[in-house]
Amino acid sequence: QVQVVESGGGLVQAGGSLKLSCVASVTSYSINIMGWYRQAPGKKREVVASISSGGDINYADSVKGRSTISRDNAKNTVSLQMNSLKPEETAVYYCNIRWGSLNQIITWGQGTQVTVSS
Repeated sequence: QVQVVESGGGLVQAGGSLKLSCVASVTSYSINIMGWYRQAPGKKREVVASISSGGDINYADSVKGRSTISRDNAKNTVSLQMNSLKPEETAVYYCNIRWGSLNQIITWGQGTQVTVSS
């Protein structure tokens, strides 16, 4: 069974930095897309950043210039470095992967809480 496990969440003051990490236990297939999403209380889940196996990167406008996503294809890991964090970015952050022979399988992690205090 494929597992996706996040780590690195926690409490940080506004203006601070945090690095989230995720590892996926996928074997026999390569992972096409690895990404980070977040969901704040009472709000819909939204994409934060994503990166393809070829290195194509997309960021949400709200985090551009303040966040950096990276991955290690050999280790099936993805990281998200977040800087200058704002209180409104308090949310549960989820790692998401798209994999399979046709890249049709989507697997989510259990989420990690990020709390930004003002």
